[in-house]
Amino acid sequence: MNDSKGDIDNAVTVRNVYKNYGDVEALKDLSLDFPRGQLTSLLGPSGCGKTTLLKIIAGLLPATSGDIQVNNQPVTGPGPDRAFVFQDFALLPWANVMRNVAFGLELRGIDRSEREAIAETYIANVGLKGFENSFPHELSGGMRQRVGLARALSVDAEVLLMDEPFSAVDEQTRRKFQEDLLNLVKNENKTFIFVTHSIEEAVYVSDQVALLLARPSRVSEVIRPEGFRHKDANSIRRDPEYLDIVDRIWASLRTYVE
Repeated sequence: MNDSKGDIDNAVTVRNVYKNYGDVEALKDLSLDFPRGQLTSLLGPSGCGKTTLLKIIAGLLPATSGDIQVNNQPVTGPGPDRAFVFQDFALLPWANVMRNVAFGLELRGIDRSEREAIAETYIANVGLKGFENSFPHELSGGMRQRVGLARALSVDAEVLLMDEPFSAVDEQTRRKFQEDLLNLVKNENKTFIFVTHSIEEAVYVSDQVALLLARPSRVSEVIRPEGFRHKDANSIRRDPEYLDIVDRIWASLRTYVE
């Protein structure tokens, strides 16, 4: 395991960020780097500001103060360099899978044949080939989440922001999603920022795990579980280093649930 940053190219940098909701201080002097082409998990107790930080990076929520940059450009609002995968899927109920996946491209003015060709590729990549004409109410929760992921991938944003995307599915589906996510990180060459409440999930999928303190949130530690990243996905959960890191993080966080 290696906690050092080294000379890493960062796609996103957060410096000295504060976020207040009236008299409530949600984030306090929070700084964190997100290495390009890697997956960083934000992990911490409930209410510690993980989703708040994600929305600030997305440009959906303004920081009270501080500096947030994507590719060395300040974040002033949403942009095409970032895509958001919502916890509640956020699909258009009146649109079929093809239209939902292609919707971001439609908003960008891409002509129909091109956007549907792009959407078709990502629909297949997330395992939904054959469901192009299905509507959200006809799909399981896991399938709807795959639609949301395909939509985010289709716009070819450099940074994918994922807010507990697997929390609403059963354990078996969640494990399959985790394996699929490892493959996406490997093959898509994008930067992933991933919010989760699961220690095991964070260690399993992440190149970097950022532990956030309880509100007002700051980064208490950054862990880079590198020793087992090269292993087969099915072997990771049995790796001694994986188990040691899970135990170490639990020891750091358990005080918040006692």
